[in-house]
Amino acid sequence: MSGIRFFKIHGSWEDWVSMLLGVVIGLSPWLADQQDHQAVMWNAILVGACVLVLAQLEYVSLQRWEEGCEIVLGLWLVASPFTFGYANAGTLRYWHFVLGAAVVVLAVLELWQDWKLSDKELAEHGR
Repeated sequence: MSGIRFFKIHGSWEDWVSMLLGVVIGLSPWLADQQDHQAVMWNAILVGACVLVLAQLEYVSLQRWEEGCEIVLGLWLVASPFTFGYANAGTLRYWHFVLGAAVVVLAVLELWQDWKLSDKELAEHGR
């Protein structure tokens, strides 16, 4: 039963995982050894930085809009291979599909956990 409770309350571990995802997203062009396209590299760096900053904001001061922004960023990362034209080549597309999906799933879980909390309860997160 404690496993179910583990997923019902927004824990700081989720914010730390989001921060880690942000770092991995930013480094993904180098991890996949695909630095040949500048726009793709900058996209990964910017999306990773935004996920990292949002996760840090959640850790410090939890707000529902932060999860909404993370969902948008995760969906953008999943769509990026089609937008920038690397959906048919290389492993970076797989990195971005998986990392984007992970960001979306984690943000949806956090949003679900926080949905019924009052503003006061949100403000007490992490304390």
